[in-house]
Amino acid sequence: MKEKKNYQGITLSIWLLVLILWFAVTKIELIPAVILPAPKEVVLTGIDIIKHGYNNISFWSHLGVSFYRLISATFFAIILGIPLGLLSGYSQKVHAVIDSFVQFYRPIPPLAYYTLLVMWMGIGQASKIMLLFLAAFAPIYISCIAATNKINPNYILSAQTLGANRKQIFKTIILPACLPEIFTGIRTAVGVSYTTLVAAEMVAATSGIGWMVIDASKYLKSNVMFFGIIIMGLTGILIDFGLQKLERKLVFWKGMD
Repeated sequence: MKEKKNYQGITLSIWLLVLILWFAVTKIELIPAVILPAPKEVVLTGIDIIKHGYNNISFWSHLGVSFYRLISATFFAIILGIPLGLLSGYSQKVHAVIDSFVQFYRPIPPLAYYTLLVMWMGIGQASKIMLLFLAAFAPIYISCIAATNKINPNYILSAQTLGANRKQIFKTIILPACLPEIFTGIRTAVGVSYTTLVAAEMVAATSGIGWMVIDASKYLKSNVMFFGIIIMGLTGILIDFGLQKLERKLVFWKGMD
């Protein structure tokens, strides 16, 4: 296995350069503060929100409700997306039943059908979680199909020759072979759901990090917007890092030749 080089120094240098440019541009007032607030203002605003909340709601409540929506939707997408995706990739009949529906709604912008979800499910948590679920389901489902198509058929034929039944073949060959692709799909699904979170919190919401950004934009509070976006980015990185650690633990054979 080829040894991977560590380029974290380059990554840190690039981010340091971005921060320096941000500080310099705001220091000389090249761009109006209402469009690009100074780093200091964003930090001070963030500290104030963490201490006192936003719109009479604590910061941790905003973060908690967004994570509740995100985690609930992703959980249901994993529970349904993985078995349906694997079955769809394994069986042409199941593929014929499910795949066309997924391919139909997948390219549609979330806001296009979110109003329908609100009409059908109300303005509460259900419609928001359903929107995020639909966003997360497609990447997981598609990654599972792609994974099954990459399995070497000789492995399955060899197992059948040795007398393995369908359950044994699935447990010892199909699932282990598909796990790397499945984790890639889950990571993609979390990212897509997070980007959809702002859309989910635009309609009839009064809390959440996405709602906080949208509400701040109405009053040109760019410092609040920047703080909310930074929080979403950092928490997104932490979630992805956690998924990568879990993948390395569970799929320890990934990358082995």
